[in-house]
Amino acid sequence: MTHSFLLESGSWIIKGAWLDKNQKSSLFKGAIIITWDQSNWFIMKTKIVFLSGDRQDITFEYKGFLPANKNQYAYVLKRSDFEKIEGEGWLTNDSIIKRYWILGDNRRLNGFETYFCLDENTYHLTSGMMAGNHLLNTLEGILERRG
Repeated sequence: MTHSFLLESGSWIIKGAWLDKNQKSSLFKGAIIITWDQSNWFIMKTKIVFLSGDRQDITFEYKGFLPANKNQYAYVLKRSDFEKIEGEGWLTNDSIIKRYWILGDNRRLNGFETYFCLDENTYHLTSGMMAGNHLLNTLEGILERRG
């Protein structure tokens, strides 16, 4: 399947649940905007808003480079709750898989994201963050292409 998420400029909506260790899950909604330039650089901006109002919104800004005719890429990420993050991504037949690590954090924070393509307009996202070998939180959601 040819991926439409990430590999094409566009906007997406996301709805799902965030679960912190030993806590109740929090429902969220949000939006994702992806832009590309002609030199194989992309920017992906995401904002998620928690529906309960008891958590701060989280914003994400990815900047990455995907070489032509390759299925692996590198990126940097700024999140509203973390400043310096680096990562890598792989494009597989049905999924886009990312791994990242928080720079300068003595807890060895790292995480993953998997976008599974359900169809050209819908993806299922599963994400998690770990401290060393321990899972701290997860995020699960459905992305739908807007327009």
